[in-house]
Amino acid sequence: MINSWWDVKIEYHGTEQQPVIIIDNFASDPEGLKKAASSQQFGIMGPYYPGIRSAVAPDSVIEFTKNLASLVADVFGASQFDIVESLYSLVTTPAERLMPIQRLPHFDGLDPRRLALLHYLGTPEQGGTAFYRHRSTGYETVTADRFEHFSKTLEADVQRDGLPIARYISGDTPLYDQIALHEAKFNRAILYRGITLHCAHIDAGTTLTADPLRGRLTVNTFLELT
Repeated sequence: MINSWWDVKIEYHGTEQQPVIIIDNFASDPEGLKKAASSQQFGIMGPYYPGIRSAVAPDSVIEFTKNLASLVADVFGASQFDIVESLYSLVTTPAERLMPIQRLPHFDGLDPRRLALLHYLGTPEQGGTAFYRHRSTGYETVTADRFEHFSKTLEADVQRDGLPIARYISGDTPLYDQIALHEAKFNRAILYRGITLHCAHIDAGTTLTADPLRGRLTVNTFLELT
């Protein structure tokens, strides 16, 4: 059973009609999560995320995922899932310092059983999340059977059109069409398949800070359907 205070919507995007669950009023104590984040030690984890991260306490993860089962079953077809990892995340990299791969939409893995739960703990003006279609292939998701074709086609696109300029992607580009945008809202969560092409939607001039109480703080939790 879902939590009584949740405000839930389900949207389907693009030609592939991939679902996204939007839950407002997600956590029972979002301020407590922010406070917990402010006492964490953040650092760079891997080469792709444009900022810093810190692990979320397991008890907190269980608390805010335990009543997702019925929604996950209705939308994604399986009620059982494992928690793969959960991270406090702060976007801190200035646009001019983004690596080329950080200027493009990305996917979180090739397995359609992998779900991404993104929980916003910042302010609306710090930016939400956009979803994309790769123009040359028409792909809105990247799976194992599509990966080689997608990679080779994207490489050819870049050779033809050049690398994107150093900025956070926003709207349509020569390589991608934006097919959906979810605005950030404090204590809103969105749940989607990790195979979808997506990226943070951060406007030029947005202040990026490493302070969890003032920055673009999210909790990124990855689930695997079983």
